[in-house]
This record gives sequence, structure tokens and C-alpha cells, in this order.
Amino acid sequence: MLETIKELDKNLLIYLNGLGSETYDGLWLFITNQLYWTPFFLFLFYLIYKKVGGKQTLYLLLFIAILIAFTDQTCNLFKHTFQRLRPCNDPEVNTIIRVVQVRKSFSFFSGHAANTMAVATFLFWVLRRYFKYIGFLFLWPLIFAYSRIYLGLHFPGDILAGYFFGALFGSLIYLVYRKLKPQYFPG
Repeated sequence: MLETIKELDKNLLIYLNGLGSETYDGLWLFITNQLYWTPFFLFLFYLIYKKVGGKQTLYLLLFIAILIAFTDQTCNLFKHTFQRLRPCNDPEVNTIIRVVQVRKSFSFFSGHAANTMAVATFLFWVLRRYFKYIGFLFLWPLIFAYSRIYLGLHFPGDILAGYFFGALFGSLIYLVYRKLKPQYFPG
């Protein structure tokens, strides 16, 4: 059963990665760079600040920092435990796929997928009463994580596992946030 899942994962990687072309490589390299998302984050936190105020925005930022640290460290623990090669380093697929970028670290599970899904999930739960279309926030982890497949850095299974852990951790941190919020920041 596990071998069947791994084979499906590799075939899906080959298909999705094969949709790329040199024409779009620059775009996906831009998308995968976290620094270039800074204007999006600043705009998002400006909107949050306008809705909930300064103290609450700082409180949210504290929880997001804790969430990212926790998710990132869990991801590293999994990567060093499973030691799955990234597609760009996997001799079974790296000659078949388009390798646009190379990383030496391990692949399972995707920290990009986990962190972005964790933050999107947390913010969704917190902000759903303030913003009608907050669900569109989930486009961010989808686009960001797909860039990792496009570049040859992650298998789709790495992304899905990252999404699962990110959604789980984002929801759990939201429950802690909700429990502590009235105590320290009423209103």
C-alpha cells in the first residue's frame, strides 16, 4: 500500500512539474521566495489593524510567531526522522522532471506548505467574523506550495502532509488564542 502511494506521488509530481516551461521559471522562483510576499503581509496586517486595533494586532502577531516556530520545528523533526530526498536529489525522478532549483535538505514534509497553511488557518478562524471573503486567504498557501512542486523541490505528498499539519496546528493555536484572548484583551 505504501509503495502504491509513493508511486502515485511520483507520477503526480512528474505530471505537475512537467506542466512548467522556462518561460514561467522566473515567475515561480519569485513566488517561492518568502521575501517577495512582504507587501502582501503588510497589506494583510494593515487590514487587520484597521479592524481590530493595535493591541489585538500585536497579540495576533505574537500567536503567529509562536505558530510558525512550532510548525517549523515540527517540520524539521519530521524531515530529519524520515529523511526523504527532495525530487531534485532523488535519482528515481530528478532526470525525468524539470529541476529549476536545488536544495540539499530533506523533503517530507514541506515547511512552506505547513507554515503558510498554519497561518492561513489561524487567521481564517480569527478573522472570519470581520472579513466576508477571508476564505480567499487560502489561495496563498496553494500558490506558494505549488511553486515547490514546479521547482522540483517537493513531492505532492510533502505538500499535502504540510497542509494537514499546518491546518491542524493553526486550528489548535486558534483554540489557545480564543481561550486566552478574553482574559488579556477583552472586547
